[in-house]
Amino acid sequence: MHAFDVLGDPVRRRILELLADGEQSSGALTEVIQAEFGISQPAVSQHLKVLRDSGFATVRAVGTRRLYTVDTTPLREVDAWLERFRGFWSQRLDALETELARGRRERRQREPQRRGDDDEGHHRAA
Repeated sequence: MHAFDVLGDPVRRRILELLADGEQSSGALTEVIQAEFGISQPAVSQHLKVLRDSGFATVRAVGTRRLYTVDTTPLREVDAWLERFRGFWSQRLDALETELARGRRERRQREPQRRGDDDEGHHRAA
């Protein structure tokens, strides 16, 4: 299964978000996912299996418990694929920062004029 097919499902994305906070038992994951998505325990187990089989999660047995963690290898691969597109939003963010800085500079330049007007007894319209 392709990484974006795995990540395209909101339940699996939520499970990964929960695992990003640290190792979780299958029971704890199931409890949260059932409450948030209203799906059955077997459905949650199927999502966990997809995450394991696709390499996004690992599991280890501790007695009767199954503890899941994130495996970052496929996420690094997704990040590497996205790298070629970062320039598109980086340029836009740089342009936004320029516009924000310009606005701050213009406000600072207007402020002394306003304070100066008030000092001379002129009143600004409210």
